[in-house]
Amino acid sequence: METVRSFADLVIANVEKVIVGQREAIELLLTALLCEGHVLIEDVPGVGKTMLARALAASLGVTFKRLQCTPDLLPNDVTGVSVFNQQGGRFEFIPGPAFAHILLADEINRATPRTQSALLECMGERQISVDGVTHALARPFIVLATQNPIEFEGTFPLPEAQLDRFLLKLRLGYLDQAAESQLLVNLRRQHPIEGIGAVVDGAQTPELARQVWEVHVDDTVRDYIVRLVQATRTQPDLLVGASPRGSLALFKTCQAWAALHGRDYVLPDDVKRLAPLTLAHRCIVHPESSLRGRTSTTLIAELLDQVPLDIGKVR
Repeated sequence: METVRSFADLVIANVEKVIVGQREAIELLLTALLCEGHVLIEDVPGVGKTMLARALAASLGVTFKRLQCTPDLLPNDVTGVSVFNQQGGRFEFIPGPAFAHILLADEINRATPRTQSALLECMGERQISVDGVTHALARPFIVLATQNPIEFEGTFPLPEAQLDRFLLKLRLGYLDQAAESQLLVNLRRQHPIEGIGAVVDGAQTPELARQVWEVHVDDTVRDYIVRLVQATRTQPDLLVGASPRGSLALFKTCQAWAALHGRDYVLPDDVKRLAPLTLAHRCIVHPESSLRGRTSTTLIAELLDQVPLDIGKVR
């Protein structure tokens, strides 16, 4: 896994020239990239969500498109549209912003459900169908979506089916004092994003993703993942638990996380670290429990304390 780790170290070091104090968030984005999954970043304005996506794309040397979601955004504004060419006498397809390696859907919850659904095929099938013609999307392809958790006027909550398409849901959080001070130093002149370039070949990401498949997951750890996910389906405060897609998401992210840290095997601690980020957004809390302040994140944390690792099954 040294190839994966070297790849990750180069990208992380380059992104940190722009984004300070967010190393774990950068590692999580790379984890999603190696799993060919998508990420929902939910946080308040001004913490660097957009800049993080730009810095990642610049470091990989891949195409990047930013889609500002608004209520008047149409599905064709995402996927593209066929336009009649009078000179050629035929319709020609003009690709939309979804035809990029990294698509930033900024404030995705401001788009209408109809427009949000246009992203479902892109995210799930890595293809786009327009006017009966299917267009394959290039690899790597990752959607980084952002949403503001404190502003609800003029927003449309993401449906559960679309939330389930996101491999990870994370928050960046505020910087500590030292990191925020360093941020001011970095931004006193030209913005660092203007000075960074590609440090790796992003086209090799699919090959690295195949290497991640070879990361060993012991039967005990695999059983632990399954029992943890199944526990979400019987937790009394949860109306709906995580789906089998959640089990697969946790399994794959653990493999990628291990590879990023130079290991060819998964640890139980990897499962505990990634479970809240892969499972919480796939669960629905009972309305009564929600009124008592219970959240899916805290419930997953409780399950991590309750579900034991069965070390007796080690082979």
